[in-house]
Amino acid sequence: MSSLKITGLQYDIVWKDKKQNFVHIEKMLASEVADLFLLPEMFPTGFCMDVEEIADAEGEVLEWMKSFAATKSSAVAGSVSVMEEGNFYNRFYFVEPSGVVHFYDKRHLFSYSGEDKVYTPGSERVIVEYKEVRILLQVCYDLRFPVFSRNIGDYDLVLYVANWPVQRIEAWNALLKARAIENQAYVFGLNRTGKDGNGLVYDESSECYFPDGSRVSISAEHLVKADVSMESLMEFRRRFRFLDDADDFRLMV
Repeated sequence: MSSLKITGLQYDIVWKDKKQNFVHIEKMLASEVADLFLLPEMFPTGFCMDVEEIADAEGEVLEWMKSFAATKSSAVAGSVSVMEEGNFYNRFYFVEPSGVVHFYDKRHLFSYSGEDKVYTPGSERVIVEYKEVRILLQVCYDLRFPVFSRNIGDYDLVLYVANWPVQRIEAWNALLKARAIENQAYVFGLNRTGKDGNGLVYDESSECYFPDGSRVSISAEHLVKADVSMESLMEFRRRFRFLDDADDFRLMV
């Protein structure tokens, strides 16, 4: 059965400087090989509400992602501030090396920071199938809302990209593991590090969990790596058929 090698890059995002962040990413991942490279929430700018200044209106970031994916012969994924038809979105792009683009617009906007005042929420849950692994795309605050990520047998892996500061990090740690256990799926949560333009501090807290709650990621400096094994996942689901006993309801978005 298939497997997926993921390398996440947790780094100190340069505030509102796309080109400098592109340079950093290319340098830090220059010698790395993976099936999927994962980047944090708003990886080119940091989590910023100055949408008129930072939003990707001309597709510059998406073109860079396509070029990076083609050069590395692997997929690349991360969220970006985007302007489209007069609206702003916190958009999670998943770009395949072939140039095929998938995206999910963040559903749960972080009202505590005013994100809901400047960004438009997404309306669809998005699952990408890549290398025979079904992947649910989620962004930061989505982690607090388990109904939206409820596994109805339609995915194998959840990706959460985030800017989740240290003062709330215990919630991040607990909820990542909980989402893996309750959904019988791999969960890879990628956070940033450093300090942003608003003075918020971020620590190394990126992890990947197996459905039994065990950590399967390995961290080395700014890199977090994990192998998603479909054989291990299917065997676990065969032994422990907990999802068969789930309550019968569906989320209406």
